[in-house]
Amino acid sequence: MSTQLPSQTPADAAEVVLRLERAALDRWGKGDPEGFLEISDAEVVYFDPLEPRRVDGIEALRRRYGPLRGKIKINRYELIDPRVTVSADLALLTYNFVSHGDAGAMRWNATEVYRCREGQWRIIHSHWSLTQPKLQPGCK
Repeated sequence: MSTQLPSQTPADAAEVVLRLERAALDRWGKGDPEGFLEISDAEVVYFDPLEPRRVDGIEALRRRYGPLRGKIKINRYELIDPRVTVSADLALLTYNFVSHGDAGAMRWNATEVYRCREGQWRIIHSHWSLTQPKLQPGCK
């Protein structure tokens, strides 16, 4: 996928990053983690709320995602308030994510840092966390 031209504006870069992320999410929802692996840098670092430690590098990420292949099914998702901030060869993407599956909805916070090298945007840092449920009035 073409990712950046030398004269690309920050708005154009933001559009490319969002397109890459959405395409990877579409594949993820069908049980295919390869979309994220394809757009991740060899030296990617990843924080997963279900892992006790940071995942370092594409091979470790590949091992982490391997057991999930074919097991994730998202009927639909919401990408809420995505924001991309672009500076030179870096793009910071943040959004809230709601996945809707057969077991109900899950809410997430997502942060992805993309870097453009050799004309391609790649994820160099990924951080996903579960969104805290809203407390009922009077609860602490």
